Amino acid sequence: MEKIVLGILAHVDAGKTTLSESLLFLSGKIGRLGRVDNKDAYLDTYELERARGITIFSKQAIFEIGETQITLLDTPGHVDFSADMERTLQVLDYAILVISGADGVQGHTKTLWRLLHTYQIPVFLFVNKMDRKGTDKDTLMKALKKQLDDGCIEFGDVETDDFYDQLAMCEEIMLETFLETGDIETSQIKRAVAERKVFPCFFGSALKLEGVEAFMQGIVNYVMIPSYPAEFGAKLFKIARDEQGNRLTYMKLTGGRLKVKDVLTDGIWKEKVNQIRIYSGQKFEAVNEAEAGSVCAVTGLSQSRPGEGLGIEEASDTPILEPILFYEIILPEGCDPKVMLPKLRQIEEEAPELHIVWDQQLQEIQARIMGEVQIEILQSLIQSRFGVEVTFDAGRIVYKETIANVVEGVGHFEPLRHYAEVHLLLEPGEPGSGLQFGAECSEDVLGKSWQKLILSHLEEKAHKGVLTGSGITDMKITLVSGRAHNKHTEGGDFREATYRAVRQGLKEAESILLEPYYAFELELPVQMVGRAMTDLEKMHGTCELSQINGVLAVLVGSAPVVAMRNYQQEVVAYTKGLGRLFSSLKGYEPCQNAEEVIEKFSYDSERDLENPTGSVFCAHGAGFLVAWDAVKDYMQVESYLQKKDDLSEETASNLASYTAERWISLAEIDQIINNTFYANQGKKSGWKSRKTVHERVYEPVSNVSREQEIIVEYLLVDGYNIIHAWPELNELVDDNMEGARMKLLDTLSNYQGIRECQIIIVFDAYRVQGHFEEVINYHNVQMVYTREAQTADQYIEKFAHDHQKHYNITVATSDGLQQLIIRGAGCALLSARELKVEIDGANEKMKRKYQETKEIERNYLADALSPDAKQQVKDIVNKVNDR
Repeated sequence: MEKIVLGILAHVDAGKTTLSESLLFLSGKIGRLGRVDNKDAYLDTYELERARGITIFSKQAIFEIGETQITLLDTPGHVDFSADMERTLQVLDYAILVISGADGVQGHTKTLWRLLHTYQIPVFLFVNKMDRKGTDKDTLMKALKKQLDDGCIEFGDVETDDFYDQLAMCEEIMLETFLETGDIETSQIKRAVAERKVFPCFFGSALKLEGVEAFMQGIVNYVMIPSYPAEFGAKLFKIARDEQGNRLTYMKLTGGRLKVKDVLTDGIWKEKVNQIRIYSGQKFEAVNEAEAGSVCAVTGLSQSRPGEGLGIEEASDTPILEPILFYEIILPEGCDPKVMLPKLRQIEEEAPELHIVWDQQLQEIQARIMGEVQIEILQSLIQSRFGVEVTFDAGRIVYKETIANVVEGVGHFEPLRHYAEVHLLLEPGEPGSGLQFGAECSEDVLGKSWQKLILSHLEEKAHKGVLTGSGITDMKITLVSGRAHNKHTEGGDFREATYRAVRQGLKEAESILLEPYYAFELELPVQMVGRAMTDLEKMHGTCELSQINGVLAVLVGSAPVVAMRNYQQEVVAYTKGLGRLFSSLKGYEPCQNAEEVIEKFSYDSERDLENPTGSVFCAHGAGFLVAWDAVKDYMQVESYLQKKDDLSEETASNLASYTAERWISLAEIDQIINNTFYANQGKKSGWKSRKTVHERVYEPVSNVSREQEIIVEYLLVDGYNIIHAWPELNELVDDNMEGARMKLLDTLSNYQGIRECQIIIVFDAYRVQGHFEEVINYHNVQMVYTREAQTADQYIEKFAHDHQKHYNITVATSDGLQQLIIRGAGCALLSARELKVEIDGANEKMKRKYQETKEIERNYLADALSPDAKQQVKDIVNKVNDR
């Protein structure tokens, strides 16, 4: 049977639950219609929902229409529970957006529409409550096209010229088909709906079952059934607990199958599935196996989190909707916070947006809340589960911080027998972009594994700003440099250095305090418009008159949340109940009264012991602290920004594009080996010194009477090291590693034709299970893929050790440790930069040589003529001369 997952969304009180009941009733799933006001709706399974008459938790029901099985996911309509709704969007194939015909497109409706656009979910619209007086289909259709999308098309009268004409205007392919044939195929309409170019609209009354059956048939007719791969994949979107307290992980299978006792992992945790449940309303069916396209709940997972991806599925991005208020959870007298905190963590697992934290300085438990309704629900939930009556304070705004300029943050952590240094580039991001992390650091400077570790540390922590201690946002943080110690560096060292680098950069940057803004729609009597505009101006908000409908006017705009928190009550008061305010989070903008807020917080970033701004250095066997403003005087890796500035001032040369890749020079390597390996020997014999192209080409040739021994010359190249060190190859890595590899091989193949030495390019294959050493001839060079558990470094070191007495071996790499080992084996050495310069120099010399030896020849027309043609020309010339 064909399967689709269908979500249903709406502004509160648009009739979403009533429509869900109608769909279930007409499909035969339930025997009678439930009612919200009767507290017997099929999907309102919690007592809290029945008591308040709203959907609080997302739930599912399964029903069939013909040969199509539909999993309907009912989502909360109230704005306070939008986070739960957004998590559900991640697993939908299609969505139903319910709009009240009596109220039209409302504020939260637009928020839902933006989310559906962000997640690229195809949408069917059902305009409900068309039985109410004053509703007009044509007016509503115009509003849908204007406020949502011009692709909103009524699907009531299909197969008419007007219907096809509207469809044709949505896509060029459908336009061509309509002009050629006079109609449009159903398959083309399905594709246009799936690609979000067309949004089918249906009108009716869910309460009276008007238009619902046609709506159901329209869904079946115009959806494309998704196909799934055979390989296992699952998207986790919800954590809940049943009446017995069992932890349930809700997921949609996006590939393969899931069986009881299967082991699931996200790469960090690994746990076994004990039970698979297929829920429909309050009841469930336990099954032994679930297939792709199914939405199920499993028991046995204790570490799973909403948004995680399993198997082939990737983790979801950070949710767009987030709480903008945080409250203190006040415990009753005698209740130990240490005992209560783990219990509250259980609720946080189900609602991650709560961000339950223990503020050590204030000695209080804090939670982020979407609104007043969510507070009431949390109080009821904590009381019913744990028997504890909690209260909440008045609440405070969740501020954020960003930066206005580009800075380089440096963190150093070097207590005795530890070592790590990290350099991060902090750049301002676009408003609403959140935090973005990346790396632009050569592996010659810092190993790949260390770079990944630093990025994971950046992502794992909620970094605080330095103005108020609020979270940072709208910023790009890029790893640009760093250093590890071969002996003393541990993973925790880079955690400390990374955190300190962020804080040092923030202290050095020009920080900006941000506050949340509401986008609002205010409907009120025309005579009250002046009063409303005055209020909004006092709030530092902006507004404009959107429309006037008779005696009512609509103002739209934005204003700070802190100023609009209680404005709804004011609107109701001064309009005597005729005004309505709809608001949704617009985003974060610079704070209007930043100095006042900063002073109120009294946050001292340098006294925040959990988020230090300084670094730890070591001297004379003991570590010592260095303040943030002096860290760059002690840092041991060159400044990225300073180096960049210096390079930009230099004149163009062969070395301009290649920054210094090594922090251990050849002289230093020689000195280390002299002081260790040769410490107890006499005068050390001279190292093999690599000659430049000029020296090799122009060295004098001395005549000798005896025949010289010919020693074969080998050049061993660490393939991936060179690829990541050469900018033109590194640019190809993310999109086309194979292209970068082939370009390197072609370059070295050309170089071999000039140098006439044996070239071996070595690539790592040590992670390929069961892989044997593989040698491939590529034109005139050899390419080696190492065996399982053998790195390219190990292969090169072994080759150098085994053959350095018989061959003249040169190794091209910029790996500091490998350089030390290669020099110790008595082989010559080239860094990635020096190899590039050698190749460019050899190519340039060959080009000059060719131009110098090329004979200058002139072409004559007579040389290209046949003997007969030459004779004819000669005859013509003679005739002309005779005249």
